[in-house]
Amino acid sequence: MQHLRQPKSSKNARGTVNCDNTTMHLLQANDFVADAIRKEMVERNILLINVVSSAGSGKTTLMQQTIQRLADKISIAVLVGDLETERDADRIRAVGGNALQIVTGGICHLEAQMIWQAMKSLHLDGVDLLFVENVGNLVCPASFDLGEDYRVTLIATTEGDDKPKKYPRMFLTSEMMLVSKCDLLPYLPFSVEAVVADARDINPNIEVLTISSTSGEGLNAWCDWLLARVEEKKAEVAALA
Repeated sequence: MQHLRQPKSSKNARGTVNCDNTTMHLLQANDFVADAIRKEMVERNILLINVVSSAGSGKTTLMQQTIQRLADKISIAVLVGDLETERDADRIRAVGGNALQIVTGGICHLEAQMIWQAMKSLHLDGVDLLFVENVGNLVCPASFDLGEDYRVTLIATTEGDDKPKKYPRMFLTSEMMLVSKCDLLPYLPFSVEAVVADARDINPNIEVLTISSTSGEGLNAWCDWLLARVEEKKAEVAALA
């Protein structure tokens, strides 16, 4: 059975200098496993979303809110990546989520082989949507395809609106940008218009939602987007059968 989506783009962001590549493709092994994950997600009829951001942008709180809001509509599981501790997975399980922690032991990103191994220990029968909550970092995770259908990047109002141009590869390879903690906008020198303009200068096709897991703003639109993607995946898999 063919996989539904292509591996992430390896293009450089516009405005960067291209250097001759004199090294081996060090990500080849990762891409091989990512393709195996992608095929397994098709076989299991599961939508896989890789959620990335800087540390402290609100990924785990968003996972909690999403699980609670969609509990009666779809089945969700979460693989959580962190350097140490199971605290984030514990928080997700506390709201009834099916979560498994991946402790990287100092590695600043998740790799496809980590996801492949963890999938074997996570109950995925009947799951509609699998989130990967990546390690908090806008640099390294951008280079690693995890077999996801979509990459979603959070940019918090507390971290400044200059991040898309400073970390362009992450936004180039993302389908969705969530501007999180928007309830704090009245108190911060953050321009939603500026961050959206920069992100779309890098990736004209990126979708954008402004959300707050505290006030609830934008969460209905986020959940509607997820439900639509789940239905699209099921329809595409059915068409391949």
